[in-house]
Amino acid sequence: MEKLIGLNKIRTAVFISGTGSNLKNLIKFSKTKKSPIAINLVISNTNKTKALKYANQNKIKKKVLNFRNNSIAEKNILKFLDREKIKFICLAGFMKILSKNFIKKFNGKIINIHPSLLPKYKGLNTHERAIKNKDKFGGCSVHYVTSKLDSGKIIIQKKVKITAKDNSTSLAKKVLKQEHKLYPTAILKIFN
Repeated sequence: MEKLIGLNKIRTAVFISGTGSNLKNLIKFSKTKKSPIAINLVISNTNKTKALKYANQNKIKKKVLNFRNNSIAEKNILKFLDREKIKFICLAGFMKILSKNFIKKFNGKIINIHPSLLPKYKGLNTHERAIKNKDKFGGCSVHYVTSKLDSGKIIIQKKVKITAKDNSTSLAKKVLKQEHKLYPTAILKIFN
């Protein structure tokens, strides 16, 4: 019976560049009965990420691609996605911008988690910018990916209080804890 449940899950790829804590969390979530997704492929633009070990530990296929030439890298990714019958993509700290054409091919089927309350602080250094501007709240957002950086429709957000003691490191830790809760919640919201 358990195998049958797994077969009905949406075949998903996770794109990573960083430490992989969101990947690890998504893998854990994907193994629960309530999860609508199964993670079948991990794509990285670097082999210097700890995240690849989570793919190994969970026997998930992985591909590391060189992005010196974006269009070649994206063509190769599309081949892998097609071969693995991937229907949904989660970006989890993927530090490359996908082209319009790539996004069009997966229209409405790519989501990203971003460490700010979008539309505030698109791009990098979100926590430093929030603290510098004396914001009362930071947070994270899960949104659909469009060809404009961090500009797609927001699925769900979570606020985190910024205290006087916070610096960018402490705020990043607080926000990451919420990211781990928010990403699965966003996926459930999309598919339920």
